[in-house]
Amino acid sequence: MVQTATEAVVDPILQEPSRDPERVSGGHLVAKALKAEGVDVIFTLCGGHIIDIYDGCVDEGIAVVDVRHEQVAAHAADGYARVTGKPGCAVVTAGPGTTDAVTGVANAFRAESPMLLIGGQGALSQHKMGSLQDLPHVDMMTPITKFAATVPHTTRAADMVSMAFRECYNGAPGPSFLEIPRDVLDAEVNLADATIPEPGRYRTSTKSIGDPAAIEKLADLLVRSEKPAVLLGTQVWTGRGSQAAIDFVRGLDIPAFMNGAARGTLPPGDPTTSTCPAATRSTTPT
Repeated sequence: MVQTATEAVVDPILQEPSRDPERVSGGHLVAKALKAEGVDVIFTLCGGHIIDIYDGCVDEGIAVVDVRHEQVAAHAADGYARVTGKPGCAVVTAGPGTTDAVTGVANAFRAESPMLLIGGQGALSQHKMGSLQDLPHVDMMTPITKFAATVPHTTRAADMVSMAFRECYNGAPGPSFLEIPRDVLDAEVNLADATIPEPGRYRTSTKSIGDPAAIEKLADLLVRSEKPAVLLGTQVWTGRGSQAAIDFVRGLDIPAFMNGAARGTLPPGDPTTSTCPAATRSTTPT
């Protein structure tokens, strides 16, 4: 058969033009997973190990905010998650890039803030060979995260991002860490071979209910109390329970003290808010 320049190669069995399968890089898979999670911005300091994630974010319409220090990136992701209720995400390079972010991740851990830190890593093919900025990131991050792991293959990039976010919201919220080796991130695979979890189908969409026995015990305490008061803490905001808290204190006409991120649940001067200064001013760092 003679093929001209304008003719397509025809598969003799399918009788249609044959096409190469769609290829996608690890960085683009990461961006697709972030988009599926509702992430609309990442905070980062540019580094060679993580460049392909930026390309993917641009293609997926995710804003890339470049900061001056990795610690800022981690704190920004933490703060973004607290204020918006959306998952925060910081992307930093390997070695000192990841270690610079430790304080921000530790702060998110204590604050129960759902954020993902993605760190670069030297190529898997150079593991333990002294590659650029190779450090044991997972070992360092494990004590201050709910989940810390390495992406072992490009086809796993998207589903491990989803896995990390699932752990961020499993029980009490908190941070996760994922390191992605340079060769895993930059490699291309067939899109059909990659595991990309469908949004809303791979983790629970409901909140845990309270222990009925504990709720009954609390109700009994309230009924028997002569001068009950309630302390609203940061978890009121983290769990997006502000309206429920307002209905609770107003419905039972109980004075409310507010601390941490719960401050502002009730406006200043509200009849149910205690006039004690401690009700509106925290005495501990947040």
